[in-house]
Amino acid sequence: MGHSYAQIKSTDDVKKSLQTTNKDTIGWVHSGIFTFGINEGFLHNWAAGGEIASLAVNSVFHANLTHFHNNNVWTNNLELAYGLNYAYSTSFVPRKTDDRIDFTSNYGTQLKNSKEFYLAGLFNFKSQFTHGYDYTIPDWQQNPTSTFMSPAYLTLALGMEYRKGEDLSLFLSPVAGREILSSSKYTSLSSQGAFGIDSGKTSKFQFGAYFSGRYKKNITKAMTFSTRLDLYSNYLAKNTTDASGNIIKKDNPGNIQVYWDNLFVLKAYKNFSVTLGLTIAYDNNFPYSSTYLDKTTTPPTVTKKNQPAEGLGWVQLNEIFALGLSYKF
Repeated sequence: MGHSYAQIKSTDDVKKSLQTTNKDTIGWVHSGIFTFGINEGFLHNWAAGGEIASLAVNSVFHANLTHFHNNNVWTNNLELAYGLNYAYSTSFVPRKTDDRIDFTSNYGTQLKNSKEFYLAGLFNFKSQFTHGYDYTIPDWQQNPTSTFMSPAYLTLALGMEYRKGEDLSLFLSPVAGREILSSSKYTSLSSQGAFGIDSGKTSKFQFGAYFSGRYKKNITKAMTFSTRLDLYSNYLAKNTTDASGNIIKKDNPGNIQVYWDNLFVLKAYKNFSVTLGLTIAYDNNFPYSSTYLDKTTTPPTVTKKNQPAEGLGWVQLNEIFALGLSYKF
């Protein structure tokens, strides 16, 4: 019994040390966290007014699987998120608040005379689970704007990685190819196309530089923080013009795509937790548009006003706060 306990303790010590140091060892290490939160509200005869009844459901799953083989490291990260909102004013028809699929696989070989630097290759896949809609239009249920694999982003990059165990990874590639995929059903909705793909087409190839940085920290046994920053510069980016030479969309290689994801989980009691997530994104393929009430029509209609063609994209924000269940492994 004593021998078994010592062996288990030794294994735990190795796993803990691998979080912050690069060891010459062979084995698998996994970790992850799943959170599920619900926010509910109800009003009855409330003088100030408001939504009579509402329910918001959010779930987030982050998992890591790493294989160490002497001076080689193979890291896999899977990040999933999905959220729905139900409200009395919309007859409790669910509307999405979050929908993400993000998988990254990174294989690196440690450079000679260096414990922190690796020659690495990285693959990343991004998409979503279900249909996306523009809820500002009256018949939105019959007119989805996106779905699974439309769009889908596949990135393949070769470069250098600086890593400190499992907790910190900084990957930089000067040669990164990216393929954007979509059904022509969605790219044909606009003369400008969609997701960076030309109107009526099903794919778009980009070639550029790519940076991906990850950091996670167990602040305490009950408190976990993780952050990730992705930057991409498309060397092939240029202004898009119509047949008359008018600019439809402005772009250039210096117009860097940004994806910054942050997740903070506080375990309040046993499996109950507080989850706070904030994602900031910028992609010129998603231009800014504002929604306003056009009172010149009878009856007044909700109208979208797109930004001028000479402008660039707009910052996107996605924030969640949920109290619910969590499971850490």
